[in-house]
Amino acid sequence: MSSYDLYQSVSATSKRGPREVETWDNTGVPESQVGPLGQLQDPLNFIEKTLNLRIILLGRLWNMDSESDRSEHTPLVGRKNVDRRHHASTSSGVVTAVEDVSFWKSGRASVVLCILFTELCERLTFYSISANLVLFCTSVLKVESATALTISLAFTGTSFFLPLFGGYIADTIAGRFNTIYGSALLYLVGTALLPAISYEYKQDLEEPAKRAYFAIALFLVAIGTGGIKANVGPFGAQQLEEFGEGAIRSFFNWFYWFINVGSGISFSLVVYIQQNYNFFYGFLIPTVTILLANLLFLLKRREYINHPPEGSALTNIVKITATSTCGRCCCCRCCLGRRERRNSDPVESPNIQSQFDYAKESNGGKYLDSEVESTKSILRLLPIFGTFILYWTVYNQMSSTYFLQGERLRLKYNDFTLPAAILNLFDVIAILILVPFFDRILYPGLQKLGVNFTLLRRIGTGMFLATCSVIIAAVVEIERKRIMEEGHYIAQNLSTETFNASDLSVFVQIPQFAFIGASEVFASVTGLEFAYSQAPVALQGVIMGLFLLTTGLGSYFGSLLVLIVNSISGMYGTQWLPDDPNEGRLEYFFFLLAVLMGINIIIYLVVANSYEYVKPTTYIEFDADDAANYSGEQGHSGRRKQPPRADGGTSESEI
Repeated sequence: MSSYDLYQSVSATSKRGPREVETWDNTGVPESQVGPLGQLQDPLNFIEKTLNLRIILLGRLWNMDSESDRSEHTPLVGRKNVDRRHHASTSSGVVTAVEDVSFWKSGRASVVLCILFTELCERLTFYSISANLVLFCTSVLKVESATALTISLAFTGTSFFLPLFGGYIADTIAGRFNTIYGSALLYLVGTALLPAISYEYKQDLEEPAKRAYFAIALFLVAIGTGGIKANVGPFGAQQLEEFGEGAIRSFFNWFYWFINVGSGISFSLVVYIQQNYNFFYGFLIPTVTILLANLLFLLKRREYINHPPEGSALTNIVKITATSTCGRCCCCRCCLGRRERRNSDPVESPNIQSQFDYAKESNGGKYLDSEVESTKSILRLLPIFGTFILYWTVYNQMSSTYFLQGERLRLKYNDFTLPAAILNLFDVIAILILVPFFDRILYPGLQKLGVNFTLLRRIGTGMFLATCSVIIAAVVEIERKRIMEEGHYIAQNLSTETFNASDLSVFVQIPQFAFIGASEVFASVTGLEFAYSQAPVALQGVIMGLFLLTTGLGSYFGSLLVLIVNSISGMYGTQWLPDDPNEGRLEYFFFLLAVLMGINIIIYLVVANSYEYVKPTTYIEFDADDAANYSGEQGHSGRRKQPPRADGGTSESEI
């Protein structure tokens, strides 16, 4: 929660009358929920009471209250971090103030951990569905490999396209908590359809019926993913803004770490069950985990800092953009009239630095200055977000072309057959190792040495590593085919299909997966922090949705690229991506991605070099009564700071 939101919340409460102060017992439960005999009035809170200590002990592993985190700010988005902290508002609407209360004593550890474990279960569910989606389509639904690739990429694309709407709904109608929970329920229904489809009935479902139910299931899962992904990250960070930017940065690092614990379980245990036993049990596991995610998210529902929806400025942003761009063409009467009026002004206002400033009330426009500044903030982010599209196209090769390549490498060792998707574990392992290393050692160490490893520099590093990954994949593909041409190949059975595979170990794929994992730590984790920290407070849900939209667009672009490449290459001979990759030119496709990614990096460097960081001021000082009511200490003086500018405060230009 930003200081501006808190400022409005405190001001509104002071107008209503004396502030109600919520006190807490030693279990972390508000006293208002405890009966006269000390028993909880809410049954779910009884579960909280018994599990609270265990959750907090687990939380000690994530020590965000170290002195270094409390005092540091990132070298990228400098924000003042003060010891005066606050509880903005809980889901019950109570507003309290706190001074010098540590993260652990404030009771927020168990709240944050519930959100993190909810995300772990949700990601375990998602990757259990998507990891072997190509194999399920080819072996159970009986579709061709190219079609299976398109289905996989389209599902991923839709799952990351819908967060834009999830963020909008949260900002305007339902709020983040309700949007996350409602989406999780739809997610549960969609996931529950999958074991029903894959169960082997005595009289099995016809293939058209299976495909129809499968499409419905994937669509419901995509809707659920969209509502959760746009909001769970900002919702978790919202619980910690009172503890400063170090805590928020650490949250996003560990948020990504928990995501990859979930994906690690799915890429190892779940995909093994799907490939070597059957898809019924393989889809039953994610059904259970998404149910668990629903329960975990509800567990701390009374303790969440939960802002009511204040409406989204998205409509006004579109209008402001249209108004500001009007006047640039030569054929529209409206544009000609607007240009004549501007040219007739004898004196140009010093406050007008761009076309958008004409829309401000202070310059004679009809929109609030804060709305115009928010619009400018969003439009400044779009070029950076646009360069992520091709990055996600490369990233999504893990579940598509890398998977097809892995199917045609040696997976069998003695009597044990590895899952084709198991190499995704090396992406996960790289993330699980590098996130704590970067969060606790590398970034603080560079900061102490005075090295300014900014957000945009990290993102650029991630894009370069992704380029290295597809180049390595191309080299592996060349070697795989060379060995097959020499007669060293085997017949390999996976699920109900048999492939001619190269007698080259699947472990040669480790470097390409590890490079993708390292690129995620630099590009994706930092991208989440960048989107959150540079967004106006009222538009954080929409901005996060826009960032996640790039993942969906990357998947759609990947699907389109497959169609274009096959159409053009088929006209001149062999398709690069036919039904059997042994007969295609997969290595050419990888080299094409590397070239496109190289061009994308050049564009990114140009855009990033001109970007100015927003440096929001998020602190607020309280009066003595507020501080004393929470901490029991008297004699502290304080004063409220004015809320920051709408676009977040000062800025600086530096990659």
